[in-house]
Amino acid sequence: MKRLLTSVLCGLVTLNVAVQAAHDEAGRPKLVVGIVVDQLRTDYIEYLQSYFNERGFKRLMNDGAYMRDVDFKAKGLDAVSATAMLYTGAYPSTTGVASADLYDPATKKVKPVLSDPKTLGNFTNDSYSPENIRLSTLADEVAMDGLGLSAVYSFSADPQVAIVMAGHAGTGACWINPNTGNWATTTYYKNLPTPVSTRNYSSSLASRLDTMQWKPSIPIDKFPGLPEQKRIYPFRHLFQRNDKEVYDRFIASPMGNAEVTDVAIECLRQLKIGSNSNAVDMLNVGYTLAPYRYVTDGDFRPELTDAYLRLDGQLGRLFDAIDKYVGKENAVIWLSSTGYYDDAVIEDKKYRLPGGEFSMKRAKSLLNSYLSARHGNADYVGAFRDNHLYLDHKVLEDKNLNVQDVVADARSFLTKMSGVLDAFTFYDILSPSTPEEEQLRLSLDPKTGGDIYVSFNPGWTIVNDIDYPAVTKSVRETPVLTPAFIMADGVAPKRIDSTVDATAIAPTVSSILRIRSPNGAVSKPILF
Repeated sequence: MKRLLTSVLCGLVTLNVAVQAAHDEAGRPKLVVGIVVDQLRTDYIEYLQSYFNERGFKRLMNDGAYMRDVDFKAKGLDAVSATAMLYTGAYPSTTGVASADLYDPATKKVKPVLSDPKTLGNFTNDSYSPENIRLSTLADEVAMDGLGLSAVYSFSADPQVAIVMAGHAGTGACWINPNTGNWATTTYYKNLPTPVSTRNYSSSLASRLDTMQWKPSIPIDKFPGLPEQKRIYPFRHLFQRNDKEVYDRFIASPMGNAEVTDVAIECLRQLKIGSNSNAVDMLNVGYTLAPYRYVTDGDFRPELTDAYLRLDGQLGRLFDAIDKYVGKENAVIWLSSTGYYDDAVIEDKKYRLPGGEFSMKRAKSLLNSYLSARHGNADYVGAFRDNHLYLDHKVLEDKNLNVQDVVADARSFLTKMSGVLDAFTFYDILSPSTPEEEQLRLSLDPKTGGDIYVSFNPGWTIVNDIDYPAVTKSVRETPVLTPAFIMADGVAPKRIDSTVDATAIAPTVSSILRIRSPNGAVSKPILF
């Protein structure tokens, strides 16, 4: 009798474990979808909410966890560095991707941060790989969880955004070649997926450009919040093949977002992403809502409003395709902004705003003269790129100078220059004593950053006239709320008004998927 009772209890335990395992397996998603929208703003999606359909932004807001204020904390973000933050759960100081471009002191040239001469381009002459990303990514963890059986693809107009999204272990990363309009990839991921390659041959962007134009998707007088003078002449942008910047214009427009959606949906359908019975697959999509720089008057509000309305439609198309081919109950969808907004333009002088022009060439020359007077004649400044000033350490070594002394002298001189707000040495940044220094510590990569980080006064125009042709950039601080969403079975719809750290997104998605967080993630998962 005792043995019988023991057998029955053991049988019940075994049955319970089997039932629980079956339940866990049935509840495991088949697809995780990561969407990054460069410069997406919370105020815009809430202001335009009544203009959206039910299947795009509204679906995210109503059916998912809606985080209104995602704080990236880092300074000087761009689409590439912010995407790396989202996918690694770490700050730019440790991801290896502190900015889209990297200055190489050895060659004294600027190059894309993910450029890799060991690889070849496919439908492009550019070569990229994820090798400079120092941490594992969310895509890597999905791939490792699937023991190499997971399909992990990414699609974006920007090559480096696509590569960050696909990670080291991804199946494929695809982007739009800005010189030809073809979809491209890198031999790191082997071949271009068949649906994408077919599109290049049978329906190339070059063959369709002349038929495209961008004008308001609804009557311009229905656009909210525009001054009357902006309603008189609706905008109209053409994409003419004889324009040298035609593909850049296209990629920056809502038509570029539509092209990305088309390819993502076609690959979802043909490659059967999300239909894997053995592992979770991943689909990553990169969009842009950056202000359209090709407006004639510097006021891009009408174009930006229309870009939001059109992206809402693209999200609806993508979500409908996921529902059709995978099933919404089988998908985890997350979407995030990149945490910054760059609306800086060179203001018309007739408005007499305070400011001026800061010439990098002149600053470099004056600083060299000052350091020569203090330490002996030499060319001390190796480069001045963006906000980073690099000293030539070989010169300092040859002259047997103390690096910290020369850096301190250079900082003291720079802070006295017109247009300079402040200057921070890397020694200060690595041992921060102020909130601004702490922000820079999270933002800058000590392995690739300059000896001094220079911040400039808002309203000033920075002129990089060291190179030809000169490039100008206006300085403007634009703090905005930026959102993120997570939509999945088991995540109750909720609006979160409190601030959420951007580094918590990847660990939270990992927790929902029941997989490990990326190996450098610094935040705990969000509890909904």
